[in-house]
Amino acid sequence: MSVLFSRRLALGLAASFVLAAPALAQQNQVVRIGASPGPHAEILEKVKPIAAKNGLDLKIIEFSDYVVPNQALAAGELEANSFQNQPYLDNQVKDRGFKLVSVGLTVNFPLGIYSSKYKSWAEVPDGATVAIQNDPTNGGRSLLLLQDKGAIKLKDGVGFKPSVADIVSNPKKLKIIEIEAAQTPRSLADVAAAAINTNYAVDAKIEPTSAILREDPKGPYVNLIAVREADKDKPWVKALLASYHTPEIKAFVAERFKGSVLAGW
Repeated sequence: MSVLFSRRLALGLAASFVLAAPALAQQNQVVRIGASPGPHAEILEKVKPIAAKNGLDLKIIEFSDYVVPNQALAAGELEANSFQNQPYLDNQVKDRGFKLVSVGLTVNFPLGIYSSKYKSWAEVPDGATVAIQNDPTNGGRSLLLLQDKGAIKLKDGVGFKPSVADIVSNPKKLKIIEIEAAQTPRSLADVAAAAINTNYAVDAKIEPTSAILREDPKGPYVNLIAVREADKDKPWVKALLASYHTPEIKAFVAERFKGSVLAGW
């Protein structure tokens, strides 16, 4: 090999390294985050460009139910998820043994009871059928809402996860049925009223302010970002929360959802 050729080769390799170095430096850490369709996913789309500036490449993966996102996170198919509140996460950890933890709060979705047949709760007749969610956390939350509005009375000391069996007074003799949370919007054609989580209401083009009963924004129902317990102190978690907890995202939530979704941080 000639000296001239060797010099040219060395210069070429050096130039290639110089060109490649900035590209390598610009590679952001991929964070796969699960979310339910509707506001959770929509908010994360707004977080994505902010996260990119903080060194993260968010890959938003939508799930149509409330079970698979925690399964996927626990199995390592996601790095984080954004769809649930603390009572629901606690229940999943207890029942399924997931090693998942909350690392920060996101938004609150005041729960509503909706009807396609009646314009107010007062119009709902005695003996009417009301659908609630079949998971303990959301179904219990709906029962607490009915109690708060005087429709039923529950046993004392039931906490945040009462069941239909805990009803001790039901003046209107309501028939309360339990169905999968994601199916509650579709049930409106078949029942007098249905408790629907706001994300599913928005996804089904139901205006949250049209609820005939609406939960007060209180208690432990602010949603959260969950990660595996082993990851909770990693730098990317801090970067993700910093990207979400910004004035830009708070302003977007206020403008886009007009009070049907509330910033919880």
